[in-house]
Amino acid sequence: MFGRAVGRLLRDRTGNVLMMAAASMPVLVGAAGLATDTVQWTLWKRQIQRQADSAALAGAYAVAQGFSASDSATSDINRMSLVTLTQTPTIENAPTTGSYAGNSKAVRVVLQTSAELPFSKILGVKAPVIYGEATAAVVGSGDYCVVSLEKTSAVGITLQGNATVNLGCGIATNSRASNAVYAGGSSVVTASPVAAVGGLSSSSNYATGTTLMPYSLPVMDPYAGLPTPTAANLTGCNKKLTAKNGETQPYSPGCYNNIDIKGTVNLAPGVYYIDGGTFDVGAQGVLNGTGVTIILTSSNAANNPSSIANVNINGGATLNLKAPTDLSDPYHGVLFYQDRRALDSQTNTINGNASSVLQGAFYFPGQALSFSGTSGMTTDCVKMVGKRVTFIGNSNIVNQCKDTGVDKFTATLVKLVG
Repeated sequence: MFGRAVGRLLRDRTGNVLMMAAASMPVLVGAAGLATDTVQWTLWKRQIQRQADSAALAGAYAVAQGFSASDSATSDINRMSLVTLTQTPTIENAPTTGSYAGNSKAVRVVLQTSAELPFSKILGVKAPVIYGEATAAVVGSGDYCVVSLEKTSAVGITLQGNATVNLGCGIATNSRASNAVYAGGSSVVTASPVAAVGGLSSSSNYATGTTLMPYSLPVMDPYAGLPTPTAANLTGCNKKLTAKNGETQPYSPGCYNNIDIKGTVNLAPGVYYIDGGTFDVGAQGVLNGTGVTIILTSSNAANNPSSIANVNINGGATLNLKAPTDLSDPYHGVLFYQDRRALDSQTNTINGNASSVLQGAFYFPGQALSFSGTSGMTTDCVKMVGKRVTFIGNSNIVNQCKDTGVDKFTATLVKLVG
């Protein structure tokens, strides 16, 4: 009887399956556990890579603004802390490897983690070393010839009316407005790229192919290094720079006030300081000068910034002005420079007729600048920097500035490069 019972048990397939299932259970449990651990390692890989990307970008943004890449990257790593690191982070500025090796504008970050997990430990699987590596760099985003230094939510650059603006370069503003550059009316704008710290709205007024770059890094003031006018520059400033209708007057570098040009004024090369008031050129005025820089300031600028001179050039005026080209001249490439202490209370107006020739930069860091070009005006190399900049006329600025002494304005952006 016992033998028959054993035989039946051996022939019973249900029992065989049960035994096989019991025998394979450790393998199934182990495989499931290892799969679970693999998912965890994959998650850590994504997290450590994200942490490395963020730290490299933080370091590169610090480099762009003149701060410590290492301090910023370390702070970002500590702030994010997605995984527990098992080795001191590697932070390099410049990287020692990769396509940006030796580049002081690049930051490389390498992070490492490793930890045993329960199932893999039971199975004797050694925990892998998980790396996260990223390189971010400050790279050029284009050449600009119009820069607005506005930092608030006010519109930085306005192109309006029937303005036809062909700049042959990019425009940039530090405005934080939701639409920091306004192109409206029947204006036609050829300028690329268009960059802003704030937002930018697409517009049919932009020519085909225009690149919009919202939420960009702030553009540094390209003329921040120009010396601030001093009282010594204005000592004994009591000369007038004037010309009546029909008369021609020559002038030499120095300090002047009460500017009123209705006739022809010929300026010898050099620096002209304007002590308060308005640099006024009438509709019939003619202003000639090669190698000249006109500095708008005030002998009382420190105590009364509102007294700093501004400029008003009528649309019928003829301007034949070229800035100094000698690179040893601190004012090389600069035609008009308004004392940066000027209060944001006025708009400086630059106009000119079709016979005008302009070459150089208009620098008004504290006040608005309005430019109304005229078809036929020669503007092969004109740069503009203002608190805000407005175009209201036809402006065809080629901006071929080779050998003119006019500095290039280059903006930057930060991006992951490896």
